[in-house]
Amino acid sequence: MERALAIMLLVTIVLAATTSGVIAMDIKHKDLASEDSLQELYERWYEHYSVTRDLDDKARRFKVFKENARMIHKFNQGDTPYKLSLNLFADMTDEEVHRAYGHCSNIKSDGRKHRRRHGPFRRDALVSRKGLPASVDWRRGPSAVTSVKLQGTYCGSCWAFAATAAVEGINFIRTRNLTSLSAQQLVDCDKGNGGCNGGFAKLGFKYIMQSGGIETEAKYPYVGHENGHCSVPKPNRNPVVTIDGYKQVVPNEVVALEQAVATQPVVVGVDSNSTALLRYGRGVFVGPCGTNLDHEMTVVGYGTSHEYKNPVRYWIVKNSWGTDWGENGYIRIARRLKGQPKGGICGILIDASYPVKFSRKGTMIS
Repeated sequence: MERALAIMLLVTIVLAATTSGVIAMDIKHKDLASEDSLQELYERWYEHYSVTRDLDDKARRFKVFKENARMIHKFNQGDTPYKLSLNLFADMTDEEVHRAYGHCSNIKSDGRKHRRRHGPFRRDALVSRKGLPASVDWRRGPSAVTSVKLQGTYCGSCWAFAATAAVEGINFIRTRNLTSLSAQQLVDCDKGNGGCNGGFAKLGFKYIMQSGGIETEAKYPYVGHENGHCSVPKPNRNPVVTIDGYKQVVPNEVVALEQAVATQPVVVGVDSNSTALLRYGRGVFVGPCGTNLDHEMTVVGYGTSHEYKNPVRYWIVKNSWGTDWGENGYIRIARRLKGQPKGGICGILIDASYPVKFSRKGTMIS
């Protein structure tokens, strides 16, 4: 009984931490009452996000903002386990967001192609879910997760941020040293990927292995666009963090991803081509979205929400769109949802991978 109460208390604390202050501006009925009230709402949003627009563009942006505000307010009147918000994309159309932030992963969502490329998956290696913890959050005590980053506009580098987040996680687990690593090094130096034109986190892991390691973000800071040259010598003779390999999670198996996440943060591909996902504000996201993987993020935990009539299980996913999106830069995506697609919500189960780091004795323990 005491153990059950302790678990419930932990869940409550985690939920409070992940949902507090996550929406910068809620929309009220009075905000939509007139053109003037909408203009006031836009000015508040405009000031909060410190955006800059020329006068002609601002007028056009206001028109887009009004349409988004009305859509978001209408959606939020419904009975769903998540809500939308006036986040950093509030005065952009979906098409504009995708041009600026989307299509940053070169994952192909055909599972047969994945098996040919990465070899067979051993389903008999799976163990019962019985031994898994009820919840996991690598951000908690002590954290294996660095702060949320912003990939910025017109650089499809989500793959680099997802890869570095996973490497940061396993490096902390092995060394107890949390170090923010250089996504820019992957963008500039990993010629197996496309830099700002998109990439694949697994190839990023391969680069880190072959180049001898990866620098810190402090020494090789992120600037977004490609510099045109790589400032890290080949091989990197003074690497800050190294890895020894990477593994693929068995696709379309919830328990397989749960097992992996219980061990360390894991990179996943998702379909970001969804109005609801772009406008996500808080709660457990249940779609709608497809399974055409065009974006990579990092799963840093899982849990169960008791905020609604029925408990909803979720993944805790770190994104690279900054803290002004979602729950301070995170999204909770439904896990084990009844009737969900084979590949999971937004295809989260289709392509997941994680880096491997040897123990000090040289024995692979991941």
